[in-house]
Amino acid sequence: MDWFRALIGPDEGADTAQLCVRAVLIFFLGVLYIRIAGRRTFSHSSPLDIIVALIVGSNLSRVMTGKADVWPSITATLVLVVLHRLFALLTLRSGFLARIMKADPVVLIRDGAVDRSAARRHGVGQMDLLESARIEQVERLEDVKLATLENSGKISVVPRRRAS
Repeated sequence: MDWFRALIGPDEGADTAQLCVRAVLIFFLGVLYIRIAGRRTFSHSSPLDIIVALIVGSNLSRVMTGKADVWPSITATLVLVVLHRLFALLTLRSGFLARIMKADPVVLIRDGAVDRSAARRHGVGQMDLLESARIEQVERLEDVKLATLENSGKISVVPRRRAS
């Protein structure tokens, strides 16, 4: 563990390179934690966006209050922002990386039949499904052609067409 301590530096007084290593480590841990928490935890942002917002805000607040050295903290924050931009661009080119960072949509209802296993796995309850259906003016889940848990954490609903 001596090599790890040398890599990230002491609790106080880490140099710029050590703070940059910490920023990269925190970035990947943050993405992992968001993935573990599930996409509905932060339903309007991607894990990448959430991690960057949290860490950048935290870093800048520490600099503002004098709890951290200015230049090393700003440099580490810049590394994080550049890493975010790089991963955002890479997810456009790599389907594999996009699936890891953004996840695939999950079908919750198809032709009125609820996939209870998928709903349970993603923490979506009956009330969540009914609410999403009502937003689309659908009264009963049996009248849903397709309901999908999207990457954003929202549930999109396509109603069945009724015979006129």
